[in-house]
Amino acid sequence: MKNVLIINGHPDSESYNFALSEAYREGALSAKSNVKMLNIRDLKFNPNLSFGYRKRTELEPDLLDAQKMLKWADHLVWVYPVWWGSYPAIMKGFLDRVLLPGFAFQKIEGSLFSKKLLKGKTARIISTLDQPGWFYRLMYKSPSHNAMKRLTLHYTGVRKVKVTTIGPLRLSKDSYRAKWLEKVRQLGKKNA
Repeated sequence: MKNVLIINGHPDSESYNFALSEAYREGALSAKSNVKMLNIRDLKFNPNLSFGYRKRTELEPDLLDAQKMLKWADHLVWVYPVWWGSYPAIMKGFLDRVLLPGFAFQKIEGSLFSKKLLKGKTARIISTLDQPGWFYRLMYKSPSHNAMKRLTLHYTGVRKVKVTTIGPLRLSKDSYRAKWLEKVRQLGKKNA
């Protein structure tokens, strides 16, 4: 039985991203996984890493709880919209504040490399776009996916990362969105 953590990076609780998160949760629960939800919008924290890594900024209670959840999880599911080629600012602030040295990675003295502290976990990225996924990939080289998969998750030790891109959402019909909700529900069942 897997421990699955679904992290939703959309700031609007009425967004389609919340429906996608719920669909994945339903699928994972039907496969008898342990599931927790983390909606970044509900956390009370300063998203600004005020001193960079020069000086430690104390973590708020919600971020300490988020770190416990990240450690607990075997499988991480990141759900977010792609805005300006990246994820929402609140999600970036969350990553900056939570994935800290000593928690997600540890710098190795005298080396450019670091020790990856989240090894053994898998991940799924589910992102929504207002353009076709193939266009985002071919025209722009999928910057948010590269940032999450390679520069964040791989850097911290999460090696098996799969990406699901849903788009274009703008002007999409209810039938298109319903089809994707079912696909994501099945992903939750399969990945769990």
